[in-house]
Amino acid sequence: MDRQTKKRMIIMLASLAVLFGCVIAYKVFVSLMIKHYIESLKSPTFTVSTTQVNYQLWQPRLVAAGSLRAIRGVNVTAQLAGMVTHIYFKPGQDVEENAVLVQLNADDDVAALHALEASAQLAKITYDRDSAQYKVRAISKATLDTDTQNLKNFTAQVAQQAAIVLKKTIRAPFAGRLGICNINPGQYLNPGDTVSMLQTLDPIYVDFYVPQQSLADLKLGLPVSLTTETFPDRTFTGSITTINPGVDVSTRNVEVEATIPNPKHELAPGMFVAVTVAISEPKNYLTLPQTAVTFNPYGALVYIVNKTGEDKKGPILTATQSFVTTGESRGDQVVILQGLKKDQTVVTSGQLKLKNGSHVAINNTIQPPNNPAPKLPDNH
Repeated sequence: MDRQTKKRMIIMLASLAVLFGCVIAYKVFVSLMIKHYIESLKSPTFTVSTTQVNYQLWQPRLVAAGSLRAIRGVNVTAQLAGMVTHIYFKPGQDVEENAVLVQLNADDDVAALHALEASAQLAKITYDRDSAQYKVRAISKATLDTDTQNLKNFTAQVAQQAAIVLKKTIRAPFAGRLGICNINPGQYLNPGDTVSMLQTLDPIYVDFYVPQQSLADLKLGLPVSLTTETFPDRTFTGSITTINPGVDVSTRNVEVEATIPNPKHELAPGMFVAVTVAISEPKNYLTLPQTAVTFNPYGALVYIVNKTGEDKKGPILTATQSFVTTGESRGDQVVILQGLKKDQTVVTSGQLKLKNGSHVAINNTIQPPNNPAPKLPDNH
C-alpha cells in the first residue's frame, strides 16, 4: 500500500470516528432532555400553613338579639285638668314612691270641699239630735231615715271632693328615675298630658326571641349574658325569669324575658343588646380555624397532611382531601362533627392551589386567626 492510499485510509477512519462521536453525543443529549422533561412532569411542592386538630371546651349556647325594657315604666300624666302652680322635681332625678311631683291649682276644689264638709257636719248634728228625739218617740221613723240618708249623702260628697283635691297633686306611682320635664309653671294641663317619663332601672328586663326548636333547651333560671355597643368591653349577666307559654304563629319564635341587675343604671330601656343563653354544661369539641375548611356545593372538605416517604431533602409530605361535617361556628373557629380525628395535621392556608395528592412544604411562620371570641377593632 503506498503512502497516499494510507493517508486516505487514516482520513476516512478519523471521519468515521468523528461521525460516531457526534451520534453518541446526540443520543446522550436526547436522553438527558427526556430525563429533564420527565422530572418536570412531577407534582410541584406547595408551601402551606398547618395546625393540629384538637379538642376545645365550648359552652353550648343560644344567641339572640334582644331589647332592654324597664321593669316599671310609665309616662306620668295629669288625671284632671288644671293650671300648674308648683313643680317639685328636677329632670333626671331619682324619686321615691308617692313623692309629690307637680301641684295643680286646686283653690276652687278645696273651697268646695270645705263647703261639703260643713254640710256634712250639719247633717251629723241633725242626725244625732233626731236620733235622741226618736228614742223618746218625739219624731217619726221617717224623719230619722231622712236624716240618715242626708248624712250618708254629704259624707260621700266630701269623699268625692277630697279625691278630686288629691288628684290635683301629681305623685310618683312608684320609685324610679324621672326623665325630661315636659311642663312649665302656669301651663294649663288637660287630662292625659304628659308631665315626665318615669322608669325603674334596677333591675331591668331584656326581651328576646328564640326559635321554637330551642324551646326544649330553655328553662327558668338559666344564666344569661348580654353585651351592647355602648359598653363593648363589658358583659352583663342575669337569668331567665319568664318564658311565654305560646309560640308566635307568624314567626314560630318564643319570646323570653330575662332579668339583669343594673345597680349603676348603666343599661337603659330600649337599648339593643346581643344575648347569650348557656343551655347546658360545657362540652369538648374538635375545632379548626374556619380558613381550614373549604365549602363547596357538594360538601365541606379539608386537606390532611401525611408523610408518604423521604428523599434527600427530608420527609415527603402529601395533602389528601377529606370531607367533613361542620357544626356551630364561633369567631374564627368552627366545630368539626365528623371526618377528622384528634392530632391530625390539617392545612389552614394555601389550600386553594392544592389538589388531592399534592406535595406540600409546611411554613407556620404566619398563622390565620383562630380565636373563638375575637374582639372587633375600635374605629374611634
